[in-house]
Amino acid sequence: MTVNRWVPPLLLAVVVVTVVTVRADEPLRPGPRDRCPVCGMFVAGYPNWLAAVELEDGVTLFFDGPKDMFRFLHDPEKYGADDVDDDDIVAVWVTDYYTTRPIDGRTALFVVGSDVTGPMGAELVPLATREDADGFRADHGGDAVLAFDDVDPADIPR
Repeated sequence: MTVNRWVPPLLLAVVVVTVVTVRADEPLRPGPRDRCPVCGMFVAGYPNWLAAVELEDGVTLFFDGPKDMFRFLHDPEKYGADDVDDDDIVAVWVTDYYTTRPIDGRTALFVVGSDVTGPMGAELVPLATREDADGFRADHGGDAVLAFDDVDPADIPR
């Protein structure tokens, strides 16, 4: 009888520790009511362009494309996130153009000025490798290939 009394609390402790320490290798997926904090668009309908920023407090912000994600990251206060700074961001995800799979936004490359458009028009096109970025530019044009840290507000299409 003593063993049974201790099993549930022990099981609960294992579950709590597991939930706290496990981190997904991919971002959460948006629900049907999740909106881009920049433009207000419902994002679930655009999985091929989805971008996400995971914050330390467990909140995930979803964007309809990298363009709006960069707008947010360059000026979070403008979009009602006065308390968000670089230290609060634990992950950045973008959707690779060719595979349509989530990739780490901080290691992705972005083609600026191509003939490919996203849900809101001209877009920064995310790609996983330099080879993919160069091949994409050969097929779709583009003014530049930029690393995450090199995207300046002036590079973000209107």
